[in-house]
Amino acid sequence: MRTSSRIARLFIENILKMVLLLFAVSIIAFVLVNYSPVDPVQQYVIGVGGVSPEQRLQLEEYWGVNDPPVERYMNWLSALMHGDFGTSLLYRRPVIDIIGERFVNSFALMLCAWLFSGIIGFILGCVMGMKKDGIVDRMVKKICYILSSVPTFWLGLIFLLVFAVELKWFPLGFSTPIGMLDEDVTIWQRLHHLFLPALTLSLMSFANIALHTRQKLIDVLESEYVLFARARGESEFSILRRHGLRNIILPAITLQFASFAELFGGSVIAENVFSYPGLGSAVAAAGLNSDVPLLLGITLFSTLFVAVGNMIANTLYGVIDPQIREAED
Repeated sequence: MRTSSRIARLFIENILKMVLLLFAVSIIAFVLVNYSPVDPVQQYVIGVGGVSPEQRLQLEEYWGVNDPPVERYMNWLSALMHGDFGTSLLYRRPVIDIIGERFVNSFALMLCAWLFSGIIGFILGCVMGMKKDGIVDRMVKKICYILSSVPTFWLGLIFLLVFAVELKWFPLGFSTPIGMLDEDVTIWQRLHHLFLPALTLSLMSFANIALHTRQKLIDVLESEYVLFARARGESEFSILRRHGLRNIILPAITLQFASFAELFGGSVIAENVFSYPGLGSAVAAAGLNSDVPLLLGITLFSTLFVAVGNMIANTLYGVIDPQIREAED
């Protein structure tokens, strides 16, 4: 019973923090856009064509461009509370519909990259920790440092040149074959288009998990109870399974869930390199084309996405870790 009430309390606290975070981000994003050189009316005029000065004044009055910033923010916030994110000036469609369509592709990309980075990073971290200061440890550690410093777009371009242009193993971009209807595309064709951007994104984020897991495992292996286990004749694999994994899995899980922000930021670049139709390419197009409703909508949605990931990490850590349970109880 106490565990259930503690989980409920953690969940409510995280929900309140997430609501406050979204409110703060909405204010900051609105202020930045308001004082930026972005002109949504001009962007709309460019898309529509010739507009008379009188029609432009009517558009400014309709959108409230000349209203006080506080009044415009309250009107925008009121529309958000009713589920109205506005209409995209670039795509001429409701923002919420564009976010829903693009998020499916971005979620598939980030989920694959998230799983790849977590599994690869954790396994390599365990290998480095067990082979501390060995040749494998030194080589993998150097690879992690190199990949952490390499720009995402550069690695993506290299993969395109090698695997798509030269070897022709993978397509040059997009999420589906060109010219095919969406309902005719098979799951294998989608995975074929997804592999290169997901691999690029995962290789840019697995290094932190690998290095963190390595250090945590080294600390565990140098502890007194592990030395005692070695003195009793336990094998290295048994020590890793019985003593190492239970002490390093929780920090790795927390770091993995906290990497949502890094993955989303990297996906913006990866999607543009591979012409992948996700939220990343949509936010880049919105910024370049002064699409304020879409830009603000994706900003809030990405904040919600990252906050949910952190909330899951905090809840799991509080539920699973026995030391935190004892401290709170």
